[in-house]
Amino acid sequence: MKKNASSSSALLELLEEKQRSIPLADALRPNTLMDFIGQTQVVGEGAPLRNLIESKELTNLMFWGPPGVGKTTLARIIASNSNANIIELSAVNSGTKELREGVSQAKEALQLSGTPTVVFIDEIHRYSKTQQDALLPYVEDGTITLMGATTENPSFQVIPALLSRTLIIRLRYLEREQMKTLIERGIAYLDQADLDEVAIGFLQDYANGDGRSALVLLEAAYKCAPVEGNRRKISVALLEQLAQQNRLNYDRQGDEHYDHASAYQKSMRGCDPDAALYWLAKMIAGGEDPRFIARRLVVCASEDVGLAHPMALVMANQAAEAVERLGMPEGRIPLAQATVYVAKAPKSNKAYKALDKALADIQKGGKSFPVPKHLRDAHYSDAKKRYGHGVGYIYTHDHPDTPQQFLPDALVGTKYLEE
Repeated sequence: MKKNASSSSALLELLEEKQRSIPLADALRPNTLMDFIGQTQVVGEGAPLRNLIESKELTNLMFWGPPGVGKTTLARIIASNSNANIIELSAVNSGTKELREGVSQAKEALQLSGTPTVVFIDEIHRYSKTQQDALLPYVEDGTITLMGATTENPSFQVIPALLSRTLIIRLRYLEREQMKTLIERGIAYLDQADLDEVAIGFLQDYANGDGRSALVLLEAAYKCAPVEGNRRKISVALLEQLAQQNRLNYDRQGDEHYDHASAYQKSMRGCDPDAALYWLAKMIAGGEDPRFIARRLVVCASEDVGLAHPMALVMANQAAEAVERLGMPEGRIPLAQATVYVAKAPKSNKAYKALDKALADIQKGGKSFPVPKHLRDAHYSDAKKRYGHGVGYIYTHDHPDTPQQFLPDALVGTKYLEE
């Protein structure tokens, strides 16, 4: 009897030790939609995806969103709720061989028991075109239900044939209150952890909407925290020491790169120097190439300020040159100066709008006409005598008041520039 009790105790300790070895983020991963945090826009009451999940139907899905917001968790919940098998692959360390093995398992399950199989591919954007093509026949014939997860825009990273067979689900960073709920779950799970509201606020700020990052830092702090009695005090000082600095939601190679540049230019266009400086700071803090920022500055000075204040283009070009000469971090100073100047400058897009109208006439309207003879180059000896080039041209400096036609005959009277 004692031996059995001893064995049971040892087994319990072994199970507890195994549980403690699981990373906190995985230990807290919800198994049901009821426990899922965030993404109410797609899984809230009445949302289409929630209706799909509750109906226990399966469809091909592409989860697109930043790290740590629930892409893998949602795929697992959907598969479980539909009583489907799930085969999880990572595009980082799997290829066509693993895909074929997964398909073989799916076929066997379907034939033997009629059980459907979800093949979940994390970071599917990393698969080559050939690897994505290999999925198509099995997605088309229903052998597998495909669910992919990507942090990149699938419209650019996933082949059209595969994309047309999937429903794209856009996920967002977790909101601040949602982050707090997740952190509090982590504290409760760790059991002996003590955090005050200030420390919880630091975790919220640090993670910046990425739930996994918050839990990873919380777990690290728990392991490093001094033990007082049977409690572990996790202070802001400890969190700061471990974190070094807040995470940045910025990816120089992906959508964040273009989204931030867009916000930067639109803030300058909208005459909001504070917002423009914020997005400039975000790009600099994210390690963005300052030459890329300078190019957007020059574009804005031309496109949005234009004729209303031509000096803005001079300032932008000078800032771009200064960045080349100075490098960073000093290059941030002329960038900031020119950003404020361009943001506060009056705006006019008349010049480029006029050019675009002319381009549309030529490229889309078929209005591509030859140069009238009197405007053609007449510098060589036979130009006038043999070809009539330049005949009838009036030198404007000598006769500034004499009217002259410069447009092709078919476009006489056309106005591209709005005065």
